[in-house]
Amino acid sequence: MAKSSEPAVGIDLGTTYSAVATIENGRPKTLLNEEGELITPSVVFFDRNTAVVGREAIKAAEHEPERLACFAKREMGDAVFHKSICGQQFPPDVIQAIVLEKLYRDAQRHLGPFTKAVVTVPAYFNEPRRKATQDAGRMAGLDVIDIINEPTAAAIAYGVQQGFVDASGQATKHERVLVYDLGGGTFDVTLMDIKGAQFRALATAGDVYLGGVDWDTRIAEHLASVFLNDHKVDLHADSAAWERLMHAASEAKKSLTARDETVVPIAHESKKLKLKLTRAEFESLTADLLDRTRLTVRRLLKEAGLAWKDVTRLLAVGGSTRMPMVGRMLEEESGLKFDRSVSPDEAVAHGAAVYAGMLLKAGGAIDGITVSNVNSHDLGVLGVDPETRRPRRKIMIPRNTALPAQVTKPFKTARDKQDSIKVQVIEGGTDSGSNATAIGTCVINDLPPLPAGTTIQVMFRYGQDGRLAVKASIPSIERDAHLEIERASGIPEDDIVGWADCIRAGLGVPDEG
Repeated sequence: MAKSSEPAVGIDLGTTYSAVATIENGRPKTLLNEEGELITPSVVFFDRNTAVVGREAIKAAEHEPERLACFAKREMGDAVFHKSICGQQFPPDVIQAIVLEKLYRDAQRHLGPFTKAVVTVPAYFNEPRRKATQDAGRMAGLDVIDIINEPTAAAIAYGVQQGFVDASGQATKHERVLVYDLGGGTFDVTLMDIKGAQFRALATAGDVYLGGVDWDTRIAEHLASVFLNDHKVDLHADSAAWERLMHAASEAKKSLTARDETVVPIAHESKKLKLKLTRAEFESLTADLLDRTRLTVRRLLKEAGLAWKDVTRLLAVGGSTRMPMVGRMLEEESGLKFDRSVSPDEAVAHGAAVYAGMLLKAGGAIDGITVSNVNSHDLGVLGVDPETRRPRRKIMIPRNTALPAQVTKPFKTARDKQDSIKVQVIEGGTDSGSNATAIGTCVINDLPPLPAGTTIQVMFRYGQDGRLAVKASIPSIERDAHLEIERASGIPEDDIVGWADCIRAGLGVPDEG
């Protein structure tokens, strides 16, 4: 494969902060944004004439919080963001696209014109969320050449930095790394096996609704409760006051990382309060959140059929791992030292850049690395139980199956004189199909009337690139149908083009009326 003229670019599109990295002389390097910072807040302020991203968005929102959109990553794949901006609604994908466009623009200041990039996602993202991330990249003007899971990217960056991956891409020794990734809004834990040039995910688990912002919210709720008790004023009722309180809570959390106690000032109108908060109180307020991550790690090891003695390294990724309670809990659980040698803010972007260099043969990239993943959610078919006549899920590819994977299973028609077959493809959910995500439908129409109990063979082929191929066939009459899903369906194509034009033109939101 010829070397690419494109630079190797990796983008960590985070819930609270994002970062961009490239490869220079074979090593990953974070690119500074226009403000001279390594990381960019993933927030958008919809001004009247344009959208503002990052630190300036946070400043502008102090007086008009109703124009601020943040934590959109948690809602990727949903139809609309939960909060309307001056009466207008936006898909979360569009909000993330605006963040990406800012990152893209800032990167071009260093690298010159380019289009191709690898963008990261939580390992526990389902297919619609992955598709939404790709769509966001397109709307920002990027050619997203691949999506890589954040813990996998962090493991690659760690291997390169620590030198147990040499210039040819070979690991100098066998490592089994547990990557604990607690970011601002999402949590992932992935067990990676690194042997030779192979980076192989063994199992993954996580929670897309758990991150540092939940720790902030606990502090803010505590402060609001004290303020209500002392001054009989509910700070929830004023969006600007709540925004300031959340900021104060975040700063208090950071202080308690370095100190045993801090004082949080709260001011609203003419009323003021200074509240002392100790690290012990903070840890008590949030103990259940930490326990959720502990239980997820235990479940991961159980599903992988491994124990802590099988793990050689415990890697911390994500800004929220700076909280002392996290490292203490994991060291007690594992008996291993909590490794903080990589930058929790930069590791994911660095790994994505290394992976981009590998794909593009660019930037003096390390050669020979192969990356293999597992699927993070069950993939199956939703049918009807012939006895109860109720919906019933049949799993085709269980979660944590090594990819690529191919499975064929037989099904039976449920009734006589059936003249069409519909195979509903779903992801996740319960055995009854509850809480499952619809992925697509494979249909065979215009059949001769079939008797009940006719065999239908259903084949799933799930590739490393996220493409799911489904084939339904009826051997007795030699009829079949094919469905190939390149990620799940998201924003319609025409809307993607329209939003992209709006973002490039500068997307402002005038006042209502």
